[in-house]
Amino acid sequence: MSAPGHPKGEYRNAQQGENPASARFKDQVAIVTGAVGGIGSAIVEGFLAEGGRVGLVDFNSQGGQAYEQELRKRGHEVCFVHADVARFEECQAAYDRITRDLGAATILVNNVGISPKTDGRALKVWEMPPKEWENVVSVNLNSVFYMTHLATPHMVKQRQGRVINMSSVAGRAYCDIVAAHYAATKAGLIGLTRHWAAELGEHQVTVNALAPGRISTPLLKTVPKEINDAVAQVTALRRLGTPEEVADACLFFASDQARFVTGQVLDVAGGWLMT
Repeated sequence: MSAPGHPKGEYRNAQQGENPASARFKDQVAIVTGAVGGIGSAIVEGFLAEGGRVGLVDFNSQGGQAYEQELRKRGHEVCFVHADVARFEECQAAYDRITRDLGAATILVNNVGISPKTDGRALKVWEMPPKEWENVVSVNLNSVFYMTHLATPHMVKQRQGRVINMSSVAGRAYCDIVAAHYAATKAGLIGLTRHWAAELGEHQVTVNALAPGRISTPLLKTVPKEINDAVAQVTALRRLGTPEEVADACLFFASDQARFVTGQVLDVAGGWLMT
């Protein structure tokens, strides 16, 4: 579900014993899907650096267990659960385990996402096997419903909650480096974000989405350099983004500073695909 491997603190200086001046998430529990590597790990480290407890959900069992041990050695309260988020029963088991170990979450980051390629390229509609379509929809879209369905009852009861969905600029404009299934699911997340923002607003639960552009994650190292260079050249800031830059935007939506912001989609793309 996420890039292989796990970071070793390169995204955040969230070391053991750190006492940040701004602990925006002290005593709060966040759940992050697709938490091992790339953007997911940057978000995890951001919450931990500001006092939060974090439940990590990922399909990468070996990487997740190693990352959990590393974070615990650094003094953080975390709980990793291996799960195939395309299956509701596994989402349920992950949510229950995190709630038991850390407490009920008031922050949910639906970060998990996949974008399959064949020989390094996205398949056209006439080439795409139906099974590939179904798998991407299950992971990228169905999992977001499953996790939000599980997490929001507590948020509604507490009249406090933040849901952040990881969409993409590909859900807002045509992007020829991804396939239709990815674009459709990311556009679907924007629709869910706006609908749930209206449903949950009266309960003081906000729902927002991020739309990253080309972000320099371990997964991008598998892409030919000329493709990433071409994207950078048509990006207003003339570079790719970093996982930490996406995490910073996510932490804003999760924080009290965004308490009157809901139903919004924020591009974190350096100006790529503005038109």
